Amino acid sequence: MSVKFEISFTKSARLNGGLAILLKSTDSELPAGAESADPANVFAKAAPVSGFKSKLLTALDIIAPEAASFDRIIVIGAGKAKDLTAHDWLKLGGAAAAKIRNTEKVTIFLDAPNVDVGAKEAADFALGMLLRAYSFDTYKTKKGDDDEKGASRKAVKVAIVTQEAAATKKLYATSEAVAGGVILARDLVNEPPNVLGPVEFAAKAKELEKLGVEIEILTEREMRRLGMGALLGVAQGSARPPRLVVMQWKGGKTKDKPVAFIGKGVVFDTGGISIKPAAGMEEMKGHMGGAAAVTGLMHTLAAREAKVNAIGVIGLVENMADGNARLVLCDALWYTNDRFKPQFMINLATLTGAILVALGNLQAGLFCNDDKLAGELTTAGLTTDERLWRMPLGKDYDKMIDSKFADMKNTGGRHAGSITAAQFLKRFVGETPWAHLDIAGTAMGSVQDEINQSWGSGFGVRLLDELVRTNYES
Repeated sequence: MSVKFEISFTKSARLNGGLAILLKSTDSELPAGAESADPANVFAKAAPVSGFKSKLLTALDIIAPEAASFDRIIVIGAGKAKDLTAHDWLKLGGAAAAKIRNTEKVTIFLDAPNVDVGAKEAADFALGMLLRAYSFDTYKTKKGDDDEKGASRKAVKVAIVTQEAAATKKLYATSEAVAGGVILARDLVNEPPNVLGPVEFAAKAKELEKLGVEIEILTEREMRRLGMGALLGVAQGSARPPRLVVMQWKGGKTKDKPVAFIGKGVVFDTGGISIKPAAGMEEMKGHMGGAAAVTGLMHTLAAREAKVNAIGVIGLVENMADGNARLVLCDALWYTNDRFKPQFMINLATLTGAILVALGNLQAGLFCNDDKLAGELTTAGLTTDERLWRMPLGKDYDKMIDSKFADMKNTGGRHAGSITAAQFLKRFVGETPWAHLDIAGTAMGSVQDEINQSWGSGFGVRLLDELVRTNYES
């Protein structure tokens, strides 16, 4: 994270310099905090000259007059107050974070006239700031960020002014938990594969023990004893040994059945014998985006002490020759279902290029054998703007993976490729409610916006946290 924010909440601002950010809707003449931050009403002169009309996510940058309490003023447009959604509040926070440069002190006024700013809106705004602040610069030389002694650049102190300060402070703990999970998932996807192999990924997951998550790591020997020939078949061409990581968060009642999430973790996918095109080979490090999302979700659930029993299972391999990546999931799905008897199973995988052809980078494909679970996932996606589009399943598609030589084959051909991949996975879930999210277009290289400027997006963490929070916590 190249910029670090220390965020606090207060009912009244300290007028002592730095940057002031004011929120303004199209429903009012003045922005939030105008009397305190802009008593000379410089905004009234600057807005017409610049053509600023307070449209959502637009900004007006003002050099404060000499007698002003702040050095600089930025007004962020909030659009029509009645049209603001929960995701808009995240984007507003991201837009504000993007404007913070070369300052150590920021005051943000949220209570704009005619805008209903509750604790949830303020906490979402702060979450948007945290998500926008992220950048993966681990391997970049930092210029100007360190002093001669190597001390890190100071965090920017951000005071958010709102009348709901006390309630927002309580909700902000959840915002930090969500941000932590998303950032963990982004870090995992962005790491180069020579650094993050199966063993190293498993070690990252084990760090969740600090939050109270129980971790088991199955080695090649244990997986062979369990008959996981499909997963091991993908890994057999690599010198790096595979791992299966089982993460358990026990925040619900002992008698409650767990909810289960399974992630594909191919840390690098050459395509095996069907080698991937050279032009896109560098992107093959992102084929553990499903495992990254599950790991990030388990971080979030534990960090916010979610009142649910949750299982996270990730199959970690490197595919250097032979095999097909969906084989990693089938063993993990069967193992999870057989051992834990969960309420439902949701797997995430960057599985097919076909889903990119169908949906591009804007939505993930949803395949589901249960209408209730599909509806809950779709609603959660609309809330978080990590959107899903339900794709078909059916007997005719299932026939396409029948084999002349065995019970099934792992590909149904070029046509309906994302569907036949889902049909393959469906054969390993039994009667348990199950959903498969094909996130090939959204976990990496997705559209960048106000809350994400990273190649690895962390897609799925907020979506699944919303699903659990709304429907499955006791």
